[in-house]
This record gives sequence, structure tokens and C-alpha cells, in this order.
Amino acid sequence: MQDEVSHHSLTYGTSRLAPAIRLVDRAREIELAEESVQLHVHGKLEVIAKQIRSLKEEAERLLALAQRDIELHKAKCNFEKKPGQTIHLYEKENQPYFSLLSPNDWNGKPPHRLLGSFVMNPDRSFSDISQPNGS
Repeated sequence: MQDEVSHHSLTYGTSRLAPAIRLVDRAREIELAEESVQLHVHGKLEVIAKQIRSLKEEAERLLALAQRDIELHKAKCNFEKKPGQTIHLYEKENQPYFSLLSPNDWNGKPPHRLLGSFVMNPDRSFSDISQPNGS
């Protein structure tokens, strides 16, 4: 018994009535496949590039907040800062300091310039409650 080859898998017609597959047709098919694959890969790479940019921006934001928190911990403070406690940062002679007194406690006229109001989080980072987004 001879191995029978399906006429569908041949690259040439098996009878005079079957359409011949020309080399030009084959080249066009390959070219279209290459274009399709390249467009598909390009689209996926664009998505990855956007994700990388987004992650980079998030990392930069986190680093900036960490730097801010370090600077806030360096501000003069004559009391123990506790997580969840609202504290207010003022500036006197270019020196920042924390106070438990809010501008309202000073009848709206604090003795020094208010730089912001913060809450220290359990991880010792700060949330800026004087800003609408609370970062």
C-alpha cells in the first residue's frame, strides 16, 4: 500500500481542474502573514511600553513622597508624633516646626506661616490633609 498524500496539502494542483498555487500567491500570503504578525506584536509592545511608563511615573511619585516624609521627620518637634494624630507644620525664620495647634486654634491668625497639616500613618509616612488628594 502506497502512502497516500492528501491533495489539499500539496502546493500544486493535482488535477487539471484544481487551481494552481503560484509562487506569487505564496509570496503574497507570506507577506500578509508577516505584516499581520508585526502589527500584532507592535500593538502588544505598545501596551507594555505604556505600562512601563506608568510604573516609572508611579515609582517617581513614591520616591518623591518618601523624600518629603524624610524631610518632615527632620522638622523640629517638641512632642511625640503618634500615628493618626493631626499635626500642623509651620515655618519660623526658614525653620519648619510641627505644632499640635491648628490655625483655628490661633483664631485664624497663627504666629508663623502654615506650610501644611498632616497625619502620620502607622508606617511613619505622612498624609497631607491640607491637600484635596491627601498624598
